[in-house]
Parts: sequence; C-alpha cells; structure tokens
Amino acid sequence: MARTGRRPNGGSADSESHGHGTTRAAILAAARAAFAERGFDGAPLREIAAAAGVDQALIHHYFGSKQQLFVAAMELPFDLGTLQAMVYAGPRDELGDRIARFFLGLWEEPVRRQVLLGMVRSALTDPRAAEMVRRFVIEGGILPLVQEAGATDSAMRATLVGSHLMGLGFARYILCVEPLASAPVESLVRSIGPIIGLYLTMPLELDSSISPSS
Repeated sequence: MARTGRRPNGGSADSESHGHGTTRAAILAAARAAFAERGFDGAPLREIAAAAGVDQALIHHYFGSKQQLFVAAMELPFDLGTLQAMVYAGPRDELGDRIARFFLGLWEEPVRRQVLLGMVRSALTDPRAAEMVRRFVIEGGILPLVQEAGATDSAMRATLVGSHLMGLGFARYILCVEPLASAPVESLVRSIGPIIGLYLTMPLELDSSISPSS
C-alpha cells in the first residue's frame, strides 16, 4: 500500500523511523480527541485522518481497523505497578481515599481525561467499546487492586468500585452536574473515599445461586 502524508523523502533510516513515529503519534492524538468528543460510533476515520493531516490509508497501514485504532488510542492511562505502589503506600483504613484520589487525578490531567472521555462516551453506544472499558478499567486496573487487598469476592468488589468511580466520572466530567462538577478534588476524596473503602471490606450479600469469584 502506498503511503502518503508525513513520510520524509530521501532521509536516513533514523529520520524515516522518526517520521513514522511522528505520523503515528499524530493519528493517535487526533483519535483520542475525536473519541473523547463523539465516542466510537461518532468519530469517522476520515475526520480523524483530516485532523491528523494524513491520508486515511495511513490509519489502516498503522492500525488496521477502527477498532484497533480505538484500542491503541484508549490504552490505560496509567502503569499498574506504579498504581499499586502508590495506592498501598499508606494506612490501610485510608485505602479508599487513595483509590479515589488517584482516579480523580486521572480525570484532572488533560491528556488522560481525553482517554477516559473516549472510553466512557464510546461505551455508551458500541458494545465492543463497552467490553474494552470493562477489560481496561475493571479487569486491568481495579480488580488487581482489590485482589492485592486480599478481599474475598474480589470480582464483585472490583465491579462495585468501578461502577461508583465511573459513575462519578460521568456525572462530574461529562454531564458536568453541579455542585459536583466544581467541587475540589480533596472534598470529593473525603466524601467518597470511605465508601470505596467499604466496598473493599464490608460483608457482601451474594445470591447463593451465583458462584462468586475470588
């Protein structure tokens, strides 16, 4: 497939590689912005290509499909090892506070907010995007934290924590519900941190017909 766009002409292998990296980064940045604003279904590849300043064929060259582009653009905006080290560095009875503080901190950072906005908006309209959100946020981020805490019924607890935090993010950063939207982060941490902590420690009343995960 012939490529057009930002490929350097007659450059060295290093400069060509740099050009490819620049093009790929431009596509990812445009995709994050488009998915954040309009979600998976509402972000046509032609518009993403135009925003990146490249031919649409380059998106297929680098990423294959729109879904693969979404996966690359919506990569988890944190390193799990760093998250675990930070969350578990402190008193156990403040664990919920630290999880809430970390989550809200992601939303407060502009680039990471784009990723989270793209995830949430896309999950509302596309089942494939919804599955990726479940896998990235709950299975890839929250579940390991709950398992590290040594709690039983870790899958259910992770789902409770994830549902609470994603609902908070939706109300604060997408619906912009006041006074939630303008409340200081630390005020929210003090309000919801204890609830997150309860999800990790309180007895769960599970239906006996459901086989709980641990």
